[in-house]
Amino acid sequence: MISPVRLRPAEIPVTPDGPEAQRWLQDELLKAPYEAARPTWFDRLSQSFFDWLGSLRLPDGGVWNSWLPALVIAVVLVAIGAAWLIFGVPRRNRRRAQATDLFGTDDRRSAADMRRAAQAAAQAGNWSLAAEEIFRALAADMFERTVVSVTPGTTAHGFAERAAAAFPAARDGLIGAADVFDRVRYLGVSGAEADFRTLEALEGELRRAAPARLATPSEQSVAARQVSS
Repeated sequence: MISPVRLRPAEIPVTPDGPEAQRWLQDELLKAPYEAARPTWFDRLSQSFFDWLGSLRLPDGGVWNSWLPALVIAVVLVAIGAAWLIFGVPRRNRRRAQATDLFGTDDRRSAADMRRAAQAAAQAGNWSLAAEEIFRALAADMFERTVVSVTPGTTAHGFAERAAAAFPAARDGLIGAADVFDRVRYLGVSGAEADFRTLEALEGELRRAAPARLATPSEQSVAARQVSS
């Protein structure tokens, strides 16, 4: 005779009570397939937007109610297009694109980064590189402060002329700094510690000083023509 199978207490099927059933359901919903099917924040935002568009109605009803959401979208798109044409690309993007070309070099560093590079070169005794980097830091700082524009093709002397319009008292120092930059950068003349120290002092002085006035675009274009002539 076959003896009956005896189930241990833990194996006896039970019907869960309310809290236990709720916990089982929560555990089940946390599994990957259910998580993947859950709407994201973008899904909810999109649905809310389209629900809002669908709720738009003219007060007196009529045939135009079905066209109202499309008209709202068209107005928004026209407004965005008009703003783009009037104001153009955001200022930060324009400045970033211009700043990549600094005296013939694609350079995306900040003025602070260039100052640190100049100090490192000076500590290593590389006075040519130190002078070049501190002059770049001088130009980048004025560009970041929107004191002087530095566009692709601007030469060291072109920058000096533009900066002199904003800092008239420093005109001689700026022209001398541009001379040093051209010598060590393009003519292969070895820089001296005195050159770097002079440029370092000028950069620090102008970085802390407020411009007498901002150079207007016409003044900057005149300065550029004077340098090229």
